[in-house]
Amino acid sequence: MDHVLVIVESPAKARTIKKYLGKGYKVKASVGHIRDLPKKELGIDLENNFKPKYVNDRGKSKIIKELRDVAGKSTEILLATDMDREGEAIAWHLSEILKKTGVPSKRIIFNEITANAIKEAVENPRELDMNKVNAQQARRILDRIVGYLVSPALWKVFYRGLSAGRVQSVGLRLLCEREDLIRRFTPEEYWTIDGVLKTSEDVEFPARLFKVDGANPEIGNGEMAEKILAEIRSERLFVEEFREKEKKRNPQPPFITSTLQREAAGRLGFSAKKTMAVAQQLYEGLNMGDEGSVGLISYMRTDSTRVSTDAFQQGQVFIEENYGKSVVFKGKRGYKKLKGSQDAHEAIRPTDSFKTPEKLAPFLEKDQLALYSLIWMRFLASLAAPAVYSIRETDIRSCDRYLLRANGRKVKSEGFLAIFPDKKREDETWIPDLVKDEELFIKQLGTTQKFTEPPARYSEASLIKELEDKGIGRPSTYASIISIILSRDYAVREGRSLKPTELGEVVWRSLSEIFNDIFEIDFTARMESDLDKVEEAEDRWQNVVRFYYDPLSVDLEKFKGRQAEFKKMFQEETGEICEKCGKKLVKKWSRNGIFLACPGYPECKFAKSTEEEEKIEKKCPKCGGELKYKSGRFGKFIACSNYPDCKYTETATMGIPCPEEGCDGEIAEKKTRRGKIFYGCSKYPDCKYASWDKPTDKKCPECGEAFLVEKSTKKKAGYLVCPECKHEVAP
Repeated sequence: MDHVLVIVESPAKARTIKKYLGKGYKVKASVGHIRDLPKKELGIDLENNFKPKYVNDRGKSKIIKELRDVAGKSTEILLATDMDREGEAIAWHLSEILKKTGVPSKRIIFNEITANAIKEAVENPRELDMNKVNAQQARRILDRIVGYLVSPALWKVFYRGLSAGRVQSVGLRLLCEREDLIRRFTPEEYWTIDGVLKTSEDVEFPARLFKVDGANPEIGNGEMAEKILAEIRSERLFVEEFREKEKKRNPQPPFITSTLQREAAGRLGFSAKKTMAVAQQLYEGLNMGDEGSVGLISYMRTDSTRVSTDAFQQGQVFIEENYGKSVVFKGKRGYKKLKGSQDAHEAIRPTDSFKTPEKLAPFLEKDQLALYSLIWMRFLASLAAPAVYSIRETDIRSCDRYLLRANGRKVKSEGFLAIFPDKKREDETWIPDLVKDEELFIKQLGTTQKFTEPPARYSEASLIKELEDKGIGRPSTYASIISIILSRDYAVREGRSLKPTELGEVVWRSLSEIFNDIFEIDFTARMESDLDKVEEAEDRWQNVVRFYYDPLSVDLEKFKGRQAEFKKMFQEETGEICEKCGKKLVKKWSRNGIFLACPGYPECKFAKSTEEEEKIEKKCPKCGGELKYKSGRFGKFIACSNYPDCKYTETATMGIPCPEEGCDGEIAEKKTRRGKIFYGCSKYPDCKYASWDKPTDKKCPECGEAFLVEKSTKKKAGYLVCPECKHEVAP
């Protein structure tokens, strides 16, 4: 039977689209990229205009075979991958792989996975956009060149396995430069004067010192503050001016990728990576009961605040029916276009405004519902009337030197706030009606000592904003930039802040010394605009790659002659003495962290850990030496202190029996290759028990399970759970 083959990226999207297309169509998923540059070589001919070498993904051989088989029996192939550069490139790779079938292929795109959008896309296929493909190809080649040529330079200075990405290194730079500012910051003392005033009728309101001799107060110490306070107290207070006005506050535009990530971080505590994963699920489609799989939001990788006419009109109808005509904004707002914005597709919005969060609650998981609610509220709020506030402000004179000020604000008309209330409602104060020259009285007035604070560390949200403001990266890259920095141990989370690690700071210092131009913020930002020119057919992709590669090759050539110098530059001398030759030990780096080593290597091979080595009561069974706890790449272990003469080791366990039936092993703390801690059996690989949750020596009081595990969530921290019956116990 003749059919049209539609190829999408994900199986979830395939199921949703199949429902809309019905008979005559087969919908298959490529599950992302099926071709890429080879993993074990550069894969780019630097001497032949950067010609790339693409190879099929070995893990996708079954998928490729299935696609070829189905394509060979089809009348037409429609490539329905995502609508960004990455999606266009995947579509191109698919067309190249399926060329031999002889079946013609076309490209279709859609901003949302709904019946109308899919049918319209199928009725209007187009050719592949090779300019967009070339822009993605340029980015991929640039990232490969930096990764494969710069990373080995780091290995020669530190150790094999470190990585330097073109954009991630600029993100790391921002974190390190902010940390340096914090470190060098010197707090300065200042004082404020504020309190509560009252009218002759005992109506109270807060006020603060606003001006001293017509200028902003600069009160540097407590003595000065007390002197000013005494002078104000000794004088009578009179109203100098009273002002009342209305102020409108407009809603924010509908979400783009970066603002969604920032708002989800602030309101929901989501990481950028989690936000994009959940948004992908909402976009691709979720089971809505009798409706089947339904796409709930428009495409989530975008830098445009545009909204289609249909979505705009539907949203207005919803607001009028549910909130009243007065809440609908008259007309269509225009929002300032982001610098460097491609404006390729719509803002992130619900596919159907009438699918309220309340209606979808039975079908969505907690995180899906939370993110959908955020997108739904933000979109509808953008179509609503502004909030209107009544504002009061009064200036109060104390002699000729001092001016106090009091402010009041309250909501007069909620407007969009009826749909999308503030995360934390501001405390609204109100001041009474006052008239000029009316005398006021002090109920309470005091001084407060304060200190200037250093700039805050970046959170994921503020780092994304900084990258966006500086033109670094694109909507699709922000989450991966942060994810890579964290996974490489270049930074850690402290609460919601991102703090560079010592490794991250030393890696950045080395990159800035060796490659002082290619990781400049302006230089990297220019690359983004140059890639846009490729997409707009204003430049060739090879020119863009060469613009970046040429200075990189110069830096690499200089580095070759200075390897020993750079290596020594980042080996900090310590006060500890080598036990074998008497030289001062230097700090070095390895996969396991920092250690101390003799600078006389290779003649002297003495090295020691920076951690205190905890001794163990029993002796080494091989040589009788002392056993000590040590930290390795995959966690804590026990080793002989006579290493390297004696290489005896054993697993360090927690003294908790393995729960697997018939196993006599014990639970040990271990690490994955990425450094993430988990808990597994000491008898691995014979026993493969493993868990992310830390076990304790407490038994379950409900079912008698051998141990409880520690759990912690945002709402409930530090409680114990039975892994078998799920019974919860207070710590």
